Amino acid sequence: MKEIASQALETARSRGASLAEARIVDERDRSLATKNGKIGGASDAESLGIGIRVIADGGFGFAATDDLSRDGVDRCAARAVEIAKASARVKAQELYLVPEPPAKADWISPCKIDPFAISIEKNLELLFAVDEALRKVKGVTLAETNMNFRRYEQWFFSTEGAEIHQTITTSGAGYAAHSFEGTEIQKRSYPNSFGGQYQNRGYELIEELRLLDHATEIGEQAVALHSAEQCPEGTFDIILDSSQLSLQIHESIGHPIELDRVLGMEANFAGTSFLTLDKLRTLKYGSEIVNVVADATAAHGPGLGTFAYDDEGVAAQRTPIITNGLFTGYLTSRDTAAAIGASRSGGCLRAEGWNRLPIVRMTNVSILPSESPLTLEQLIASTERGVLMETNRSWSIDDKRYNFQFGCEIGWEIVGGKRGRMLKNPSYSGITTEFWNSMDAICSRDQWTLWGTPNCGKGQPQQVMGTGHGAAPARFRSVSVGTAYKGSN
Repeated sequence: MKEIASQALETARSRGASLAEARIVDERDRSLATKNGKIGGASDAESLGIGIRVIADGGFGFAATDDLSRDGVDRCAARAVEIAKASARVKAQELYLVPEPPAKADWISPCKIDPFAISIEKNLELLFAVDEALRKVKGVTLAETNMNFRRYEQWFFSTEGAEIHQTITTSGAGYAAHSFEGTEIQKRSYPNSFGGQYQNRGYELIEELRLLDHATEIGEQAVALHSAEQCPEGTFDIILDSSQLSLQIHESIGHPIELDRVLGMEANFAGTSFLTLDKLRTLKYGSEIVNVVADATAAHGPGLGTFAYDDEGVAAQRTPIITNGLFTGYLTSRDTAAAIGASRSGGCLRAEGWNRLPIVRMTNVSILPSESPLTLEQLIASTERGVLMETNRSWSIDDKRYNFQFGCEIGWEIVGGKRGRMLKNPSYSGITTEFWNSMDAICSRDQWTLWGTPNCGKGQPQQVMGTGHGAAPARFRSVSVGTAYKGSN
């Protein structure tokens, strides 16, 4: 791999590149799904290619190929330089990369059980068992399961001297029970909606999720929601479970802190951002107990945003995003960091694969738990009147990431500090900064989970990548509740 990369770098340099980077990626993916006792999808794919990013005449250029022959790599490197020189003719400002010492490293993510050593037959045996258990519950109309594995091996070389080899294994699984009754559809998911739970680990994660153990309960809740009372409409205190809070972080903190959005360099899928540069270290983003970090280091946990080095060779870091409620940081790259006066990139430049240009992406954007012991049940006990909401069902947020509305799969009424009746179609809405400033309690570390979001879309052409969000259940005071599904039965 080093020989191939060296050839790419030398060709780019000889064509006029002042900087060149080569990323060679060998990727394997397995994706399995069932639907009502039948295979809903099955694939086992491999991909190998090289992506070359260069700077020439002060402009960026990128090209990629799966032809790793000498001629193929030469053509790709030459094309990258050609694109860079063309880009330089229309550049709006001078391109500057903050310095980064070239690293030489070899890193492997934690993986106790190689998921690809487990047969597809065994994978499907588990999924079909869960599928059957869901359908055994009277009233469940549709059962869906899924399981996904990925091995992503990358070699990164640059003309600055970086030589980095990383191997990341990702595992994930989940399922959902749907119940149709009249014009109403109710759904319950485990362990989270939109695919379940994902981490940069091996098959041991699948075993720890105990998928089959929870299937009957999930199916029963989906059916019971039809008979549940409609979530009331009004202003209430709400408690969000950790999975819902993780999505709240993703949409109302994670996307708006991407500095390329702030600078107007990116707007696809999630729009731009209300977090203009004047708000850095001046905006009261949340209450005093809101502390959020962007942490790609292994010490934070095996999240989908965990790595040793990003895709321009910058070491993984922990960046304070919100500190005691104050907005303190963005997600940055070497070319955007200078815009906020930073001397070093935050290490947030990543690409979906070898054929995509690296762009600023979320790492693990997590809210820190309370340092004092506090369980979910204790949090409920200290709430006089409110609604506990679990598991995301839908979301909507404007293109500045400021006004939002979220719906959840299930809710529970809280009266006098006790969890009461089940509520269907719970929802809440608000304004990002007002909402985070209303947070008055969050549970402790033993209630904290590092959730994986495997399907975050960004860029043009689109890149779908994984991010991580750590969260514990938290309470928010005086929130607008119940308007999303106002017309539901």
